[in-house]
Amino acid sequence: MARLKNTKLARQIHERVKKDGSPLVLISRSALKAQVARFRKALPRVTPYYAIKANSHRDILKVMVAEGTCFDVASIAEMDAVLEAGAKPSQIIFANTIKPVAALKEAGLRGVDLMTFDNECELDKIAEHAPGTRVLVRISVPNVGSIVELGLKFGVDPADAISLLIKAYKLGLRPVGVSFHVGSQCLRSENYSEALEIAAIIARDAHLKQLPFEILDIGGGFPIMQGADEEDPFDHMASVVSSELDRLFEPHIQVIAEPGRFFAGPAGTLITRVVGKAIRENKHWYYLDDGLYGTLSAQVFDHAKFEYKTTREGRTRLCALAGPTCDSFDTIARSVEMPELDIGDIVYVERIGAYSTGSATTFNGMPMAKVVMVP
Repeated sequence: MARLKNTKLARQIHERVKKDGSPLVLISRSALKAQVARFRKALPRVTPYYAIKANSHRDILKVMVAEGTCFDVASIAEMDAVLEAGAKPSQIIFANTIKPVAALKEAGLRGVDLMTFDNECELDKIAEHAPGTRVLVRISVPNVGSIVELGLKFGVDPADAISLLIKAYKLGLRPVGVSFHVGSQCLRSENYSEALEIAAIIARDAHLKQLPFEILDIGGGFPIMQGADEEDPFDHMASVVSSELDRLFEPHIQVIAEPGRFFAGPAGTLITRVVGKAIRENKHWYYLDDGLYGTLSAQVFDHAKFEYKTTREGRTRLCALAGPTCDSFDTIARSVEMPELDIGDIVYVERIGAYSTGSATTFNGMPMAKVVMVP
């Protein structure tokens, strides 16, 4: 889909580029708020902890604080960013299962006392450097069909979960439950169903052994559409999750989740301009002022498949898009339908608010996209 039919949107894009230049990432406050509201309506029992690795821009964090969400952080830098935005320590989960000793000490100083772990060595570290912390054991669950598989690097075998919770208790920590992640951009509701069944078995076993089971962390993975023609699976998936939670877990168990992409993704729009053009492979190549080392790094690290659009009208032809760096790897797409473009023409990408600016660099000294909050 290369042609922009919405003339109002085209005018807004050109006005914004005239004011702020390019490359440019627009983050919509209303879109962020709408996604939070949608999540809460679909999963009323689940408290969202925004996974700020998706996009930790300070203005996004301020919106999330204002919306009353909690936060999932993976480092002290992320923790400090959330606290500076106005969140309370009680609203934070330190959800990286492997944490440096220094980070454990600093978390304690900041009053953050909820963490995940998935191995004995980590338990020993937490007990020594963050005594009395509440801990969730992260278990490995099926990631079948998820775009980014997360079960290889993280998660203990569910059969070992209870023994680790017992060890946590003996070390003076406060074991409070289980966490899992079904894989990023999960497209199968069955992943959640299977993971919840596994967690419920652990919860029952914990009860029999008189271990506390107060919190269930169902992680992230909630999908978003990246193309206009894609079917949105979220509502069906949320309905399955909500039903299974009520079937398997008593009402007193607190359920939390760590949506990142689901909140930030739909809120972002990347605007780039053509800085060069050539004929190669019998087609036009257009060189943009952002690429795979910049905002479009999401194609590399997040396996994202974006839809490239332009504000120019006209008959479309097959073309290629490339980034501004002098690395041949920085080739964005080789087969895109576009009208013939000129230097300065705009190419833009919607739904790119997650896992994009966070992994961007200034390779070759190319500037990263300016981030601008819009209504």
